[in-house]
Amino acid sequence: MRGELTAAASRYVERKLRVGSKGNTDTGWQNRSWQLYRLVPEVRFAASYVGNAMSGATLFAGRRADDGTIEKAPDDHRASQIVQQIAGGPDGQAKLLGAFGKHLTVPGEGWIVIRPNSEVLSPDAPEDGHDWRVLSTREVRQQSGKLTAEIDGNDVPIPVGDEDRLDPNAPVALRVWEPDPERAIEADSPVRSSIDLLEELLLLNSAVKAIARSRLTGRGILLVPKGTRFPTLPTQGDAEDDLIEILMQVAETAIREPESAAATVPIVLEVPAESIADFKLLTFESNFDELALKLREEAIKRFATGLEIPAELMLGLGDTNHWGAWMLTSEAIRMGIEPKLATVAYALTQQWLRPLLQAENVDDWHRWLVWYDTAPLRVRTNRSETALQAYDRGVISSAALRRETGFNESDAPDPEEEAARNEQTDNNDGQEQGGQTPTRPDLPVDETMKEPETLPASAAARASEGLLAAVDGLLWAALSSAGDKLLRTPICPRSERARAREIEAAALHTELKVEPGQVEQYRLLDGAWRRVPEIAQRYGLDAECLTASLDSYARELIEAGIEHSYDVVPAVLTSPCLGLAA
Repeated sequence: MRGELTAAASRYVERKLRVGSKGNTDTGWQNRSWQLYRLVPEVRFAASYVGNAMSGATLFAGRRADDGTIEKAPDDHRASQIVQQIAGGPDGQAKLLGAFGKHLTVPGEGWIVIRPNSEVLSPDAPEDGHDWRVLSTREVRQQSGKLTAEIDGNDVPIPVGDEDRLDPNAPVALRVWEPDPERAIEADSPVRSSIDLLEELLLLNSAVKAIARSRLTGRGILLVPKGTRFPTLPTQGDAEDDLIEILMQVAETAIREPESAAATVPIVLEVPAESIADFKLLTFESNFDELALKLREEAIKRFATGLEIPAELMLGLGDTNHWGAWMLTSEAIRMGIEPKLATVAYALTQQWLRPLLQAENVDDWHRWLVWYDTAPLRVRTNRSETALQAYDRGVISSAALRRETGFNESDAPDPEEEAARNEQTDNNDGQEQGGQTPTRPDLPVDETMKEPETLPASAAARASEGLLAAVDGLLWAALSSAGDKLLRTPICPRSERARAREIEAAALHTELKVEPGQVEQYRLLDGAWRRVPEIAQRYGLDAECLTASLDSYARELIEAGIEHSYDVVPAVLTSPCLGLAA
């Protein structure tokens, strides 16, 4: 695993206080970014997406090898012990990473304040450990050479640290930010470059809101060619109603009671018959009404394009905007999530792990680092079929099989059941190896001299190399055709299609989850077996039986998400109706 760190992190030390005016950063845009986070749902969505994704990653201590890869540190190494204690453990680390997902997306900056829990007495941290807090740029202030953090509504002064030595028994403040390419001391974020665009979006939202309100004032005026008198109220006698007064009454009623008829029925106005030839409806719409909706949609698309995650995730194409339905794509993890994880990992490495290792005189302290694992984000949501196969091959435990198939440890067999099962297995093994022969029921004996239609497996012919190659080609072509069709189905969201096209079509089903029944629903294998009769005739096999065997095998591969292998082709041809041995 390689990682290019383009992050910035600093610890609050004496040296930072002597920077002077050059150390001041422009924070006005950060305050406005937080306001837009609350006002624009698209900003909140993007920040929440990154935060929720980052919280699913895990931190571990690693060592960078000579080839640039990250090797996980042994559990008993001091580096692993320090990383395991970050933020109080896995739960706290998930909250820490999730919070920085929002901070690095909106203002591009956040703070970590670490205090000995012996002074704080937080119930969420061990008494001999540390209390970790992630604070925003609005909760940490540096004035007159002093740093103050707002924690739980209280101002907590952070003393100046020693730049040459980290004292874990004193409060520590770490600033973590995405450096601006022009001025590295300042932060940068996707929202910063979109502030003007988001301001425009707010204006368009207001315009659409005004348009909606205007629609409630009435559905226009209906001209009726039956005279010139405007309808009068009963209290007015023969006097004509004032048009403006009628319009205002209808508008007030429509706004006060949107579900009333006044909000949907136009105002009726009688005009001379010679003025109009037929009924005519006048509306109050303008050309800007439809344009405002288009401009708002365009602004949302531009903001989505400016983010560091695929735009389709925000635009909702392929149902990827439902948190419980989508699967994080490799592109989103690689381009949007991992860089921010690297930023936080870099800060924890430079300002926490390595200073502690150096103070404790650990060998090669500069080689150890905090790193992240995004494997939990990439795991397929349904692994029960894979777990069953892995268990049969002896590569996972019974506990893992129960976990992946939805059972818990209370469903495990008790010791007596386990012993009985093992005894039965041993008895069966002993019988197979020449032990006591079990009692068999008397069976009728067929004494006919006629050649049987089927032969035992030991006597059956074996598939030739030519047949194996032909069947392998048929399966590969069928899976390739199914992969091409998968690209055009809802199984492959639009946000994943660019990446999916880079995957071999015959293996695409291993990356996309195909539910049972969807092979038939989307006709993934239709037309895949057209050449089977020709192959069957060439090798003297039953065409229908061969087709059924190949179709069943291909469906199982697609639904289980398993890649085809040439090694299993002989097993595919062991159907009794084919008369071939494995």
